Amino acid sequence: MINITDFKENLGLKEIPVELEKLIYFQNNISSFENYVQGFGVLIDNKWGLKSWSEDEDFLARLFPFAQANSTGSFYTIWNDGSNKPLNQMPVVVFGDEGGVHVVAENILQLLHLLTYDTEIMVDFDEAYFYKDEEDDYQSEDLDRYLEWTTADYKLNKIEVPNELIKNAQEKYKENFDGWFQQYFKN
Repeated sequence: MINITDFKENLGLKEIPVELEKLIYFQNNISSFENYVQGFGVLIDNKWGLKSWSEDEDFLARLFPFAQANSTGSFYTIWNDGSNKPLNQMPVVVFGDEGGVHVVAENILQLLHLLTYDTEIMVDFDEAYFYKDEEDDYQSEDLDRYLEWTTADYKLNKIEVPNELIKNAQEKYKENFDGWFQQYFKN
């Protein structure tokens, strides 16, 4: 169970996006970690994964890790892009367990939509994408409940082509994110 107060304190925030609060409620009360979407779960992260990239305070202050992205160690963060928009309108970035870092959604709501595909995100150095083998008919135990929730609360049906959303987010934010990100890794 995730305590909302502990979750906020861990991120150093007084408020979190309502979409995240509702997702935490869903995970705590209707389903459970990794039970509604393959490999996914909201968690409290002390930025240990980010610190493996950089311990620069400015770097850490602009990233808010909030969920496991897959079962191999990749994780999702919200990136404060400096635009002064509310946090729920900031881009979502995946940090891959093998080194790739990519913008995957324009905001939390788009990530919730991507998750309806019910497969783990693949993250390599060049791209992040969702893939399902045509013969794979596995469905997470509580996917139907997750789909009911996303449809009722956000009018989001199951996504058929998730990589289009990733492509659109990349077109909108990749250049800015990559420029910001690279400043912390000068040789």
